[in-house]
Amino acid sequence: MEQKKKQAIRWIEENQTQFFQISDAIWEHPELSMQEYFASNLLANFLTDAGYQVERNVAGMPTAFIASYGSKGPVIGFSCEYDALPTLSQDKDKSHRCSLKEGAPGHGCGHNLMSIGGIMAAAALKSLIDAGRLKARLKIFGTPAEELCIGKPFLAREGYFRGVDCVLDWHPMAYSKAGYNESTAYFNCKYHFKGATAHGNAPWFGKSALDAAMLMGNALEFLREHLLPGTPGGETTLNYTFENVGGTPNVVPEKATLWCVGRMGTAEEIKELKRRVDNCADGISLATETEVTKELITVIHEKIPNETISRTMLRNFEYVGTPVFSEEDRKTAAQIQQEHGIPVIPMGRELAPFACTKMPVNDSSEYSWFAPMDIAMVELVPDELGWHNWVVTKFAGGNAGRVTASVAAKLLACTAVELAENPALLQEAKDELKTRLNGRVYQSLFDESIRPATDANKAEMEKFRTPEMQP
Repeated sequence: MEQKKKQAIRWIEENQTQFFQISDAIWEHPELSMQEYFASNLLANFLTDAGYQVERNVAGMPTAFIASYGSKGPVIGFSCEYDALPTLSQDKDKSHRCSLKEGAPGHGCGHNLMSIGGIMAAAALKSLIDAGRLKARLKIFGTPAEELCIGKPFLAREGYFRGVDCVLDWHPMAYSKAGYNESTAYFNCKYHFKGATAHGNAPWFGKSALDAAMLMGNALEFLREHLLPGTPGGETTLNYTFENVGGTPNVVPEKATLWCVGRMGTAEEIKELKRRVDNCADGISLATETEVTKELITVIHEKIPNETISRTMLRNFEYVGTPVFSEEDRKTAAQIQQEHGIPVIPMGRELAPFACTKMPVNDSSEYSWFAPMDIAMVELVPDELGWHNWVVTKFAGGNAGRVTASVAAKLLACTAVELAENPALLQEAKDELKTRLNGRVYQSLFDESIRPATDANKAEMEKFRTPEMQP
């Protein structure tokens, strides 16, 4: 087995440049959630040319794809994400905030690297399969809109995760850790109120949608007190904001939207919270004699951790080693920390202690209900600077990003080799998942009538599309 791991690592080291070129191209053409046409086509075309069977436009999402390879052995899944974040454009050669284009998207979560990490690992495994040295079936899930948690729950609802034996995932971070994490359930919904206009000097002829939205916000403030408490790192939260409340103050607003997101410990709890938030909207609509339309953007399950998979990742992380960054990147990181008044914590740290920890909401949790899976964290940026910011965009687009993606690919490939070669270990992981589910089975939290929000971010993205990024 060790020889196969070494062969996979060697393959990655000898062939990684072509994957870095893909990552660089996606970094240079950042696309918002559900608008990732350039990235999706680039990745799907590459996989098709490499001999995978590729299905596109999956589950009603034009930028989703699934690539499959192999005919024997366990089905090993890899996750692929490629959406960028609003306003986080950044010149990768600058060590201060400097947008390439003001207001444009940028890869402030490192998804350009996540687009290739799993694919690179799968390619190394494919070389072993083609040489007759490994029996495994590979499945790569191209999932759009992770930042909105849209892609994976719709793929799950349509049954695309069934039949997978395990899923190996990763995420760039400010530290390195061998998975073993859990996250909360989550919903994201817009409440559109519609009233009737009237002159501000005779408002009794109107019905204010803004009044309704503001009253709903007030209701949510009171509802917060009655949420079940969470745990450190897995807090239960209810957030909201207002949009589409424009107009002039001397006209009673006809339209207003309250946008709400919530996080709870379990799917059952998130359904109950969503029911109560819906009741707030319905009651206020009745009280203000306005109409309310609910636009459910997404709702996802909590992540089921799997210690067996995580300990397998740990062994292989120790085998592969954590990222070793260049002296230039280390100096730049220290400079940025100092300029932000943060004590210098050198990049290139050892693995974090193995323990089950909380992680931010992400829709990879949907995989965990179908197959044992976990998400390794691989260091990319200096510590204590937060996430979803220009620092992440900078490092994701440079040499540090390539180092991180290479380590991630080696980690996933070696972990996959061990699981494919050890059926008893894979069965142990499956048994653990069954125990943790304790009789629960996956049920989509979406009504069948709900379709993916394929037009999300469309208008905003049109401001920044170049000719090669057109759908």
